Amino acid sequence: MKMKAGSGRVAVIGAGIVGVCIAHELRKRGREVLLIDRDEPGSGCSFGNSGAISEGSVVPLAMPGLLKSVPGMLCDPEGPLYLPPGYLPWAMPWLARFALASRPAAAQHAASRLAVVHRNALQLHLNLAREVGAPELILRRGHLYLYPDESILAKDQSGWRLREQYGFRAERLDRDGILALEPGIAERYRIGMFLADHATVTNPWRYVQAIFQHYAALGGDCLRAEVSKLAPGSGGWNIEYAGGVPTGTAEQVVVAAGAWSRKLLNPLGVHLPLESQRGYHVQFEGGAEVSRTVVLADRKVFITPMETGLRVGGTVEIGGLSAAPSPRRSQALLRIALSAFPSLRGRGYATWMGHRPCMPDSVPRIGPAPGRAGLWLAVGHGHLGLTDSAGTAQAIADGIQGRRPRPEGA
Repeated sequence: MKMKAGSGRVAVIGAGIVGVCIAHELRKRGREVLLIDRDEPGSGCSFGNSGAISEGSVVPLAMPGLLKSVPGMLCDPEGPLYLPPGYLPWAMPWLARFALASRPAAAQHAASRLAVVHRNALQLHLNLAREVGAPELILRRGHLYLYPDESILAKDQSGWRLREQYGFRAERLDRDGILALEPGIAERYRIGMFLADHATVTNPWRYVQAIFQHYAALGGDCLRAEVSKLAPGSGGWNIEYAGGVPTGTAEQVVVAAGAWSRKLLNPLGVHLPLESQRGYHVQFEGGAEVSRTVVLADRKVFITPMETGLRVGGTVEIGGLSAAPSPRRSQALLRIALSAFPSLRGRGYATWMGHRPCMPDSVPRIGPAPGRAGLWLAVGHGHLGLTDSAGTAQAIADGIQGRRPRPEGA
């Protein structure tokens, strides 16, 4: 591909779904791009996520009233939100901001920004999947949220009202309506809320690989290395690597390194309140028990049909980047899965844990880094990195090309 005159190299740090989409979009627009990651593209959260494409996920994690239940949730090692006591001192600054983000006005503001970030996500992914030769990976059968009774549904009503505010209306289903969509659902679940306009990527890792391979076919470069330091230099940025890899340079740098982004940004005076939401999944071998994404809303667990079997994922563990995965968290997911689908008993399964980069208000930071010319942020997408990746790529590419960007943080 011929380079545009005067266009300097852009380095994209991080080869998850967000970074790969950014590199691909920039290369399509004629930029010289170097994609950098210490691991194989798509091998982090992009490997283990639940595959959701969810434009309607405008409800931030920090919602009014949530703080009342947090102490009990933090004390339950198997609950949907858990913070190991030993990590509490390190988590306190983030938790303080999380508390502020749960105020009604702050939550409404976060929802409005998330609506901008998610805008047109499904169509962008449909276009991208076709472009990279993997349209079969997009499953358009909606998302089905399940509740045992009215009292549990009532706890989520503020979230459903918020979705409606931004144009996402769910169809309420009774038990017969649930069974018409998913005949294998356990008797426990009596109420359904169905979002027909949502979708699922049935193999997130293969999707990232398809985008990456298309990027490489367009002439995009990739370097397997760990970035240890960024420093402004003459005409751009110096990039230092661990392990003796020679220092590189780029005119502009995009940091899309997920939960590890703070290690690169803090020394530059770019301080983000970023924390890892450690997410888990259990992947069962064989056929899937459902035909679309099903959310056990009372357990905060996603059940997803994948090309490689049935994926049961979810939970939030605020425990940092260095601690080993907790077998107890995986076992809790396993018990939930077997309770909902007894037919899974006896099947082989594998477990996984990954680090989802989360901001206290759930809103990613997308755009130029304040006070650092040529440095761009694509950080903090939480559990919606796949949903937002294609839109984030367009926003970053527009900004680098000097076009009017989306609003800050959107």
